[in-house]
Amino acid sequence: MKKSLFIVSLCLMGSSANALAENMVSKSPADAKVYLISPSHGETVPQTFKVQFGLSGMGVAPSGVKREKTGHHHLLIDSKTLPDLTKALASTVKHFGGGQTETELTLAPGKHTLQLIMGNYAHIPHNKPVVSKQISITVK
Repeated sequence: MKKSLFIVSLCLMGSSANALAENMVSKSPADAKVYLISPSHGETVPQTFKVQFGLSGMGVAPSGVKREKTGHHHLLIDSKTLPDLTKALASTVKHFGGGQTETELTLAPGKHTLQLIMGNYAHIPHNKPVVSKQISITVK
């Protein structure tokens, strides 16, 4: 009897967690776009270089600040696939929760890819995810 009660409790907790996560999703503006200003696709850069983030159709707000039509940047480096866009972005994504719009990266020589994803106050991608095109760069 105790075991089945425990299982029912776990199922209810799972349902509550799913409902909570659904309530934490923010809607993106229809015209929202995120993009990389620099470097540009195909560019050759030194090992340490500046990455500038672009955003239109919505604003930037730090993580933890719940404001409509805002989010903060997350950078994917050398990702072959996008993360699950229905959940908070994982630690494999570089977070810019302070509302930063640029960073300095140091990468090993060779070919690399960069891609941006906007996340809301809770690091969850928006409903209609705001994702940039992936660019390729060469680090010399």
